[in-house]
Amino acid sequence: MPGIIGRKIGMTSIFSAEGKSLPCTVIEAGPCVVTQVKTQDRDGYDAVQLGFGVRKEKNTPNALKGHFKKANTAPKAKLVEFKGFDAANLGDAIEVNIFEEGEFVDVTGTTKGKGFQGVVRRHGFGGVGQSTHGQHNRLRAPGSIGACSYPARVFKGMRMAGQMGNKQRKMANLQILKVIADKNLLIIKGSIPGANGSTVTIIK
Repeated sequence: MPGIIGRKIGMTSIFSAEGKSLPCTVIEAGPCVVTQVKTQDRDGYDAVQLGFGVRKEKNTPNALKGHFKKANTAPKAKLVEFKGFDAANLGDAIEVNIFEEGEFVDVTGTTKGKGFQGVVRRHGFGGVGQSTHGQHNRLRAPGSIGACSYPARVFKGMRMAGQMGNKQRKMANLQILKVIADKNLLIIKGSIPGANGSTVTIIK
């Protein structure tokens, strides 16, 4: 499953050949540098580690400086391993032209963090509406969360208030509408998780 690391630029829309408006996401995909090649003999599995983005030299640990120096490249902000690359050597550049228009890919990103949210926003509870019987602070309350003396506990997975967003999510089978190789851009049909400027991985 070869892939590439990219940065979400934002959303737009383009028109299909039939004149239909298609919502799509623009991703700056690569160029990525091969920073490590893992083999079955040495590491127990075959994979290629790619680096993407810019990392300041002063903010890079010495161990990573040596790691990037072996690949003869500047420090990278994001490192991700991919399997399925046939012939990739240390220091090679992986660019957006590994993808073709019309093929389907899986895109993984981190959703926007919403902080601590209540059950109405986090899970779509309806609240108690108008029937509060005079209580002034129960409009958005979760209500009962369990039974009585048996089982005398709250079951795992109960939908309650808590951290919302900031989770890794994968969108599967998204179609590539256009590849703009000279600008390292992918235009992918549909939406992908994450804020504009966030890092995503695209896998065939």
